[in-house]
Amino acid sequence: MGVGTETRCGVVRGTLIVRLMQATNFNIEAYFSRTGFRGKAAADFATLKGMMRSQLFTVPFENLDVQRGKVVSLVPEEIYAKIVDRRRGGYCYEVNGLFAMALDALGIPYRFVAARPMTYPVRRPKTHMAVVAAIDGGQWLCDLGFGSYGIREPLDICDLDRGIRQDFDTFRLSKSPEGEYLLQSLDDGSWKNLYEFNLSPQEWVDFQPANHLNSTHPDSIFVRSLMVVLQTPSGKEVLVGNRFKSVSEGRFLELTIRREEIPAFLQRKFSLR
Repeated sequence: MGVGTETRCGVVRGTLIVRLMQATNFNIEAYFSRTGFRGKAAADFATLKGMMRSQLFTVPFENLDVQRGKVVSLVPEEIYAKIVDRRRGGYCYEVNGLFAMALDALGIPYRFVAARPMTYPVRRPKTHMAVVAAIDGGQWLCDLGFGSYGIREPLDICDLDRGIRQDFDTFRLSKSPEGEYLLQSLDDGSWKNLYEFNLSPQEWVDFQPANHLNSTHPDSIFVRSLMVVLQTPSGKEVLVGNRFKSVSEGRFLELTIRREEIPAFLQRKFSLR
């Protein structure tokens, strides 16, 4: 680890950035084609924001493999082939892992962080993975894998204790005296806890146990129910079990999908086979 430098809000940013080993089959142009990213790509904030939004609007958060009884692969080449070549989606390790590959290809430093989901009635371990990218003198929380509650563009980790509007959602970051960041969303006029994390960098291998738990444990939400989420510029489309909800500019549409219709619905609505 090299000597750290201090950001404008007192966060020490060292030269040690833990990276995902780049997939040998990764192709940045194919990634851009898959996600619909347009414009000139560079190691700057505009690219970071554009890539995150492009991927969110084209690559669904989904657990189809878990529902088929498979343990999700964390091999980088297999993640890339699944999402880019076979045009699938994935859950947090996969979609954030793919995003990290793109950051790596562009020379944007980042670290993985372990987050504790707080949308449950009981305290849970830090099983969620997010990415903190270092760009333009700041550090930005990027997360493409928190399902229907996820942020929609990078959040400045120095911008604390105020509501930040992203399209039709509002989020807030705060920080405890112990150094834990808390991410919240505004829901019906009150703040809902999403997850907490700190900036201790995690290695890719650190998420293997959490991935196995999420893929196999009978209490895992991914084992218990089908879950597909696709963010859109005006809202989101969510399928949980056989219940579908579309949110657009604050308006809701809810449907019940018959079990035998789900495969066709997945292909029609989410382009998933």
